[in-house]
Amino acid sequence: MKKKIVLALLIISLSVNLYILGKWLVVEQWYEPSSEEKVILSEMVLKTIESEDYKNIVEKDNIIAIETSIDKNKGGVFPYYFEVSVRTEEQTYLFSCNNDKCSTMENGGWTYSIYKDESPRLPFKK
Repeated sequence: MKKKIVLALLIISLSVNLYILGKWLVVEQWYEPSSEEKVILSEMVLKTIESEDYKNIVEKDNIIAIETSIDKNKGGVFPYYFEVSVRTEEQTYLFSCNNDKCSTMENGGWTYSIYKDESPRLPFKK
């Protein structure tokens, strides 16, 4: 009986450790920014707000949110796997560095915005 309990605990322990290791290898290492990368992303938000492309968007659209993301699986090198998303009512604009030094940010693409069909979440009215 003791052998079965010890074996069950060993299997459970190994399973939990494999799950944690797998989660780190598959998700966190590639998509979760480290503390240093969070600082870089926050500086990129400032550069995005100062960019000409952002100023053009502000003139014609209502900015709802700015979000940062990281995707090391894209195959790019530093700093090209960082991205800043500017959400408006019509669409989401994707900003990324325009060179290796990331001196300025440029609008690299567009995507659908959830706010096209929904109202903003704030001020939490039902």
